[in-house]
Amino acid sequence: MFLTIVIFILILSVLVFVHELGHFLVARKNGVRVEEFGLGFPPRLWGVKKGDTLYSLNLIPLGGFVRLKGEDGSLRDEGDSFASKPFYAKGLILAAGVLMNIVLAFFIFSAGYMIGLPTALSDEELNQPQVSQVKIRVVGVAQNSPAAAAGLVGGDLLLEVNGQPAVSHAQVTDYVKQNQDQPIQLKVQKADGEVKDYSIIPANIAEAGPDKVLGVNILQTGLVRYGFFASFYQGLLTTVGLLWRIITAFYGLIAGLITGQGLAVELSGPIGVAVLTGQALEMGFSYLLQFAGLLSLNLAVINFFPFPALDGGRFVFAVIEKIRRRPNNQQVENVIHNLGFGLLLLLIAVITYRDIAQSTGFIDRIKSIF
Repeated sequence: MFLTIVIFILILSVLVFVHELGHFLVARKNGVRVEEFGLGFPPRLWGVKKGDTLYSLNLIPLGGFVRLKGEDGSLRDEGDSFASKPFYAKGLILAAGVLMNIVLAFFIFSAGYMIGLPTALSDEELNQPQVSQVKIRVVGVAQNSPAAAAGLVGGDLLLEVNGQPAVSHAQVTDYVKQNQDQPIQLKVQKADGEVKDYSIIPANIAEAGPDKVLGVNILQTGLVRYGFFASFYQGLLTTVGLLWRIITAFYGLIAGLITGQGLAVELSGPIGVAVLTGQALEMGFSYLLQFAGLLSLNLAVINFFPFPALDGGRFVFAVIEKIRRRPNNQQVENVIHNLGFGLLLLLIAVITYRDIAQSTGFIDRIKSIF
């Protein structure tokens, strides 16, 4: 547990540092004075001033910030103020953090493909030379199914089916179809590394139609490795593909809230992300690397969401100012951003409380550290 927390903080710190570095570099490039570059949130633990900028390390390691001169709309008559800059410069500065997180994800995925990155595979891809360490993993279990009753859960690894190594999705599903009324013997590795044996008889469930099934969704994955130049190409394809999927997922989330259908996807706060970090760590370095890249893309999309206090919200106000061709009422804008920040903190608190409640034994694991 302690190692999970350390790795989680390290990954988050790198992602936030790269994000804020984007704001910092582009602000400096456009002649904006950076008053403070902080990693973590105050209170401040350490700081050193070089030139016009204070570089600080802060107590709460769950974020970071770049404080720009005039970012609150003041000092418009001073040339090194953010407020004095034209729309294009403000837009570049606000978008720079998001772009840096996308670029970081691209390099993470590219490096991952050089050493082998976990990838979902079709049956036709299993025997390709760049594929190794094929695994059959449970990614979902239907409610009220034989698998659920036996104790299978998402994340379980299928090692054997009736004494034979589990080597493909087709092998497992075909065996179940051919033995509809016979117990299926499964050897399964749990997330904590424990290997367990199960004997499960297929049954009819509503989601599966006329065939008797175990009630599991399985996915075959393998480590896919490419050469140096091909890795960058595949890294680009993966970055673009995942970025689009994350954006559409957020669209579905907002659409569901607006139409009253509830959340279409599951949200996780810091505790939930830390738990996922631990799961990736248990599966191996390649999985952890992939998780870091995915987290970087999520950070990019969330930050450019048009919500007050986020980069996207500030960009919207810059657009409004450009359309109106006059400065916004800065007091009103600051109040909106402060309210937005308060709502974000409240949302994080609610999600964190839910994550703690849903994390079995979480409090006991925290106590064990100390």
